[in-house]
Amino acid sequence: MAEESDETRLFVTNDPGQTGPVNELYVTLPSVPYLAEPGSATATSLYIDGRWRAAGNGRVREILNPADASVLTIVSEGGRADSEEAIAAARRAFDGGEWPRTPAGERGRVLDRIADLLQRDREEIAVMESLDTGKTIEEGGIDVDDVTGVFRYYAGLADKDTGRLVSAPEGVHSKVVYEPVGVCGMITPWNYPLLQLAWKMAPALAAGNTMVVKPSEITPVTTAKLVELTTEAGVPAGVVNLVTGSGPDAGAPLSEHPDVDLISFTGGLATGRRIMAAASETVKKIALELGGKNPNIIFPDVDLDTAVDYALSAAFFHSGQVCSAGARLIVHNDVHDAFTTELARRAEAIRIGRGQDEGVRCGPLVSAEHRAKVEAAVARGVEEGARIIAGGRRPDDPDLAQGYFYRPTVFVDCDRAMDIVQTEVFGPVVTVERFETEQQAVELGNDTDYGLSGGVWTDDTARGERVAAALRHGTVWINDYGPYFPGAEWGGYGRSGIGRELGLAGLDEYREAKHVYRNLSPEPQRWFG
Repeated sequence: MAEESDETRLFVTNDPGQTGPVNELYVTLPSVPYLAEPGSATATSLYIDGRWRAAGNGRVREILNPADASVLTIVSEGGRADSEEAIAAARRAFDGGEWPRTPAGERGRVLDRIADLLQRDREEIAVMESLDTGKTIEEGGIDVDDVTGVFRYYAGLADKDTGRLVSAPEGVHSKVVYEPVGVCGMITPWNYPLLQLAWKMAPALAAGNTMVVKPSEITPVTTAKLVELTTEAGVPAGVVNLVTGSGPDAGAPLSEHPDVDLISFTGGLATGRRIMAAASETVKKIALELGGKNPNIIFPDVDLDTAVDYALSAAFFHSGQVCSAGARLIVHNDVHDAFTTELARRAEAIRIGRGQDEGVRCGPLVSAEHRAKVEAAVARGVEEGARIIAGGRRPDDPDLAQGYFYRPTVFVDCDRAMDIVQTEVFGPVVTVERFETEQQAVELGNDTDYGLSGGVWTDDTARGERVAAALRHGTVWINDYGPYFPGAEWGGYGRSGIGRELGLAGLDEYREAKHVYRNLSPEPQRWFG
């Protein structure tokens, strides 16, 4: 199928021998089982016990390109029986396989090889991620680099913290060792399918676990690619298993099955609650990252040009489909009017279009259903009395009419009681509230059920530190918005979830601590005579 832009035509083909005129860019998708041609009646995108195979029920699903609603590829639509087979394979690989018993340093070297392969295939994966999710190719490339960094980080950490000696009385040797949790179920979201899987997979592999991965049924393509690379890097059969399919059919068994020891989920609050309830029946370990409604506070002493620039990125990167998006601007009264006027002007100037076109900064939303949800949220905001000063509509360009596009939207005259302010929209929509004092700013910033991330902009160093300390959010940026590091924990307070990804805590999520006590000279105690 062909993807057209103003400058070039981007052709996606499964034919590695395809060539064309010099003014046309050909991008070759790999000829692998998990990417069946559009129109195919069969697909083999399940990877269980080291083998690509079809769903047991024979069903398939069309994966759509959100830029024009065309069929990008066909994948298997796995069900409960497939997930149970994958769980059994992961269980065997953990209980009797080599990976949990492989020296930690060797596991780290395998992770390093995965990182090498990611960079080898960087351009191909960036295009796959762009076509599947709608984000720009540039964003897809950034994702590949970030994922590479995560694998490198846990590769280096794998053998660095395997246990410690504990102070004990004379004649006793006492130590704490860290062991893998076991079989891990990993359910990942549609907005960052490659990145979010890496945040789970890299520490889980480093610790010696086995796993079953269930990606979003909307965007499974790069998940399958990463699974392929783990095998190429030397991860044994049965350690990484993949089931593509819907949440109720393919995902639910991971939360419910007694042979799954841990469930890690990134996604919406409602689904997270269901997973938490299901996992409680077998008392699994759980790690949940459930989104946010993130404040971005602007004090009047900052350079407004810079603050507006960052506010645009915070709100509209990946068309706002980011759990940490700065979707709730809280602006000081003294600069409110100037700030919002410039914010609206620049928002209207953002070029939206296909993620493969040069110069595009906002691609489509992921699906027609999701765009409808965003439009409904915008309509509620208007009903509540908020005022739109930019966007609030689909684009007028007829070339974009078939895709799921929505213009970057700015609301003013907002207050904390509005649903548009409190509910996560997960689209290119930002609300603006006013404040007068530092205390008011903090109160507004914390007035949310979520607590994932937030930003504060001020040239007063002491004030920046005070506000950062007072905000009840897992990550707070001062005079910036969005960066993360593999070595810094990521997660939220409140309804943003349970547990942490990345950093040392991200590795600990996939380990059990065991205390081993040895009496060096046991003698009878005669406690019972």
